[in-house]
Amino acid sequence: MKESTRAQGSTVVVGVDGSPQSILALKWAKTLAPTLGASIVAVTTWQIDPMYSTYAVFDQDPADTARSISAEALVTAFGENPPADLTALIVRGQPAKVLIELSLSAKLLVVGSRGRGGFTGLLMGSVSSACAAHATCPVLVLHADERTDSDNDLGAVLADGPDEPAGQV
Repeated sequence: MKESTRAQGSTVVVGVDGSPQSILALKWAKTLAPTLGASIVAVTTWQIDPMYSTYAVFDQDPADTARSISAEALVTAFGENPPADLTALIVRGQPAKVLIELSLSAKLLVVGSRGRGGFTGLLMGSVSSACAAHATCPVLVLHADERTDSDNDLGAVLADGPDEPAGQV
């Protein structure tokens, strides 16, 4: 019975890169997953740039770095009490491609608007843009700002809804 539930989408997939937006995405996933009857899958990807893969010597294993980023992000988002239904997934691959693939069996995909790389000042990064355009489930793209950076503000934002910023009339 559980397999058929999973095929219908029983997860909230969250893109995690350790950025403030991905921490916020984890917090929103924790809030939304119970209402969707879903578990949370926190996904951190890693890859080796093909330009460097043939001759570069790495001091650190990129998969270990991804595991560290994931673990630190989970502690930052949830402290010592992560959700019981949380799974941390470390995957080799391009972030947008991995997240879009996982969206096939998800109820919701949650990503930050900007990750660690790219150009500052852009409203959306390449990963969030690709996910919004190509995911097969609904996508929530979050922008971390002064209104939503803390745990206390998250409840206010949810209560106020998307139309009005928290604390404003």
